[in-house]
Amino acid sequence: MLEVSNLACSRGDHRLFSGLNFQLHLGQIMQVQGVNGSGKTSLLRSLCGFLMPDEGDIVWRGESIRELDEEYYAELLYLGHLNAIKDELSALENLLISAGLSGIELEEKEAVSALRRMGLRGREMLPTKVLSQGQRRRVALARLLVSDAKLWILDEPLTALDVGAVELIQELIAEHLARQGMVIFTTHQPLHVPGMEMRTLSLS
Repeated sequence: MLEVSNLACSRGDHRLFSGLNFQLHLGQIMQVQGVNGSGKTSLLRSLCGFLMPDEGDIVWRGESIRELDEEYYAELLYLGHLNAIKDELSALENLLISAGLSGIELEEKEAVSALRRMGLRGREMLPTKVLSQGQRRRVALARLLVSDAKLWILDEPLTALDVGAVELIQELIAEHLARQGMVIFTTHQPLHVPGMEMRTLSLS
């Protein structure tokens, strides 16, 4: 489904990684590991098509993502380590807008339901600037509940989350994998998905 061949990426004159090869199939999850500066975020951004690698190719369903454009992005959900939400907008408005930008026709009641499952009941209409860092992260992660994307690429999804929220994200990932979804992620916190074999990719 997703195949990476001979991938190389640099930052300035520094080579982050090279000769990277892996495949990810339906229902699989993979953690990208490495010390700070090893290229984890650069790899994820390359997989999303946001960053052009120095060498190699990224293939989705047998075709290079360079040729697929919107067809690929329609099946991809990327959540970066930054929340990408607007402080002056409410949690509800942020979720509706992000869904719209992704081409998702989301009803307001569906958005409210997603935010409530994320533990934001009673805070749906508050400006996100008044929310805690953990609550703001929950707003961003609510996109997981309203997306039909097959491939989730998550950069530090557990940042600022409490124990209950971490358990919820693990539950959402398990549900996604059970639907034959795919997940690639980085994290500095333990993430466990019961019953699933966790693949790892280490960048040195």
